[in-house]
Amino acid sequence: QVQFVESGGGLVQPGGSLRLSCVASGSIFSIVAMGWYRQAPGKQRERVASITSGGSTNYADSVKGRFTIAKDNAKKTVYLQMNSLKPEDTAVYYCNFFPPSNYWGQGTQVTVSS
Repeated sequence: QVQFVESGGGLVQPGGSLRLSCVASGSIFSIVAMGWYRQAPGKQRERVASITSGGSTNYADSVKGRFTIAKDNAKKTVYLQMNSLKPEDTAVYYCNFFPPSNYWGQGTQVTVSS
């Protein structure tokens, strides 16, 4: 069974930055695409960014130019660097495969507020 453990969230002012981390269990991390997703209150979960096994990245239009996804295969960790944060980025952030599996971690709360 796959497990994802997200961390790095918190409260930040608009314009600030956060770096999220997600450690994944399992032996296939280096050969699968990974993604970051988020779910804001009252909204459906949405994909924020994804990265292929070869390192190609893709971003939702709402975060393009502000967020950067990266992965470290040796550490089985995927990162999300978030800069120029906006109040509308407030959500619980999750990582998973891309496309996602049915296994979701607890997520990490990101709150952007002054």
